[in-house]
Amino acid sequence: MPEDVLGYIKKRTEELNAIIVAHYYQPPEIQDVADFVGDSLQLARKAATTRADIIVFCGVRFMAESAKILSPEKTVILPEIEAGCPMADMITAAELRDKKAAFPDALVVCYVNSSAEVKAESDICCTSSNAIKVVESIPEKKKIIFVPDRNLGTFIQDLTGREMILWDGYCPVHDVLQMQEIEGQRALHPKARVIVHPECPPAITRTADAVCSTAGILEFVQNSPDNEFIIGTEKDFLYTLEKNCPGKAFYAARQYFECRDMKYIPLDKLALSLEKLQYQIEVPEDIRKKAYGSLERMISI
Repeated sequence: MPEDVLGYIKKRTEELNAIIVAHYYQPPEIQDVADFVGDSLQLARKAATTRADIIVFCGVRFMAESAKILSPEKTVILPEIEAGCPMADMITAAELRDKKAAFPDALVVCYVNSSAEVKAESDICCTSSNAIKVVESIPEKKKIIFVPDRNLGTFIQDLTGREMILWDGYCPVHDVLQMQEIEGQRALHPKARVIVHPECPPAITRTADAVCSTAGILEFVQNSPDNEFIIGTEKDFLYTLEKNCPGKAFYAARQYFECRDMKYIPLDKLALSLEKLQYQIEVPEDIRKKAYGSLERMISI
């Protein structure tokens, strides 16, 4: 591997007609080298509109799968094959089929933080930013199975009044946030607004000043007249906020707000993935078509 890693990455992406996309939770050096930084589905959709032959997805496996679902003709690379999502792993396609069999009249709404196989077994996908719209689009008399995040599901129920059958999954990073941590930060920064992700526990989302998707937090802060914010999501998103909102101050809602799976791709591993074209993500065509249908139904709303 050449010593000038940044130079090699730039040269190699040009040679391959590749683009690098990075999730907001990636380390700052990966965000800086990426062509696009954003939420998971936002990146997959953006990559699909480009003329790139190769998508290098700096994130976790389900995100790279979504890119492959939307861009089957492109090569999709995940630089670290072990980069996964514990919440996505909390439900399998077989388990979802069993749940559907127990409630045969229900529709399945699937959070995008899930595997391609689970998306394929679902009726419609949602993101944390459009989940309310998706659920409100379903007739009131229709039962809904919501997978896999119980916290996002509870947040939707609170806002819509719609009872759902919630899968008992959760994000281990967001789910551990405690009210005393929020209160401690509020005591330290009394002028700060509390903005949290809907994957946080209900006690947190019910008392925060705003609850938004990751991209939604950025938009909220950019449009807010306030200058101080306590942020209830992964710590490296604060780098994105500081970069895009100069002059405003940001405080992590807890000390160790870190997703370890999002830190598996340092610059040298990204360079190695470009050198060896590893690891290529494949989704079987029958699963891809079904998963695409669930995503497409969401996009059409």
